[in-house]
Amino acid sequence: MTRKRLRRLEGLCFLWLMRLSLLLAVIGLASILLTITLRGAAALSWEMISQPPAANFLLGGEGGILNAILGSLCLALGATALAALVAVPVVLYINTYGRGTALAAIVRLALNVLWGMPSIVFGVFVLAILLQFGLRTSLLAGSVALALVILPILARTFDEVVRMAPPELTEATLAVGATRLELTVMLLRQTIPGLLAGLFLAFERAIGDGAAVLFTAGYTSALPRSLFEPAASLPLAIFFQLATPFPQVQERAYAAALVLTVIVLTFGMLAYVVLHRFGRHVIR
Repeated sequence: MTRKRLRRLEGLCFLWLMRLSLLLAVIGLASILLTITLRGAAALSWEMISQPPAANFLLGGEGGILNAILGSLCLALGATALAALVAVPVVLYINTYGRGTALAAIVRLALNVLWGMPSIVFGVFVLAILLQFGLRTSLLAGSVALALVILPILARTFDEVVRMAPPELTEATLAVGATRLELTVMLLRQTIPGLLAGLFLAFERAIGDGAAVLFTAGYTSALPRSLFEPAASLPLAIFFQLATPFPQVQERAYAAALVLTVIVLTFGMLAYVVLHRFGRHVIR
């Protein structure tokens, strides 16, 4: 067999391996969505998404999961805001003032390590702080734990977007006498579509995480009213309902999972739309 035929055969094998992987991914996603939709749609009702749970909700009583929906939205919104407050300045700094320095490499290495840590580790870390200072679980503590989870995701995503900015644009900005601060502003304006997409993806990741809020946000049947009171979340609502021995309540867990899936898919689509609609105005 000639070298040319061998390379063609090698390319064909990898092409079919990629197609097989794509097919497996699509089948897996379709199976999850089909199962959640079929089982959840049967138990989903307006009462369930518009009312907080009654006292005997987990025993088959009336009510819904409005407390968990609002709690999850508040937790994810707070976590995304906290993570953005840290991630955006850090990424802009290592790509302007710290470009090419050892500090930038150390920061990227630390973010990569944090990205690989299980989210429950961040939950246990925040729980240890709460116990140390005698604090109790709350909406704020849950938001902080989720912010730690999504901080490396948001920072590395934004960092990759900033690094995709054309080097000629940076060189031209500096060549006309712009300061590092003006370069930072230029990079921020250039990467706003990517930043917005990263924020939506981080929000989507935060609202679906249950391990980080297990020990930090607590759980309550009441609607969220204060940062310093426990808040319910959809992942924990699903867990508690599936853990009951009542089939009626277990079916509600699938309805709650359907609501969570719709929220996650909505923000995933928003990220896609923002990136492709506003990305057209980015200089490449």
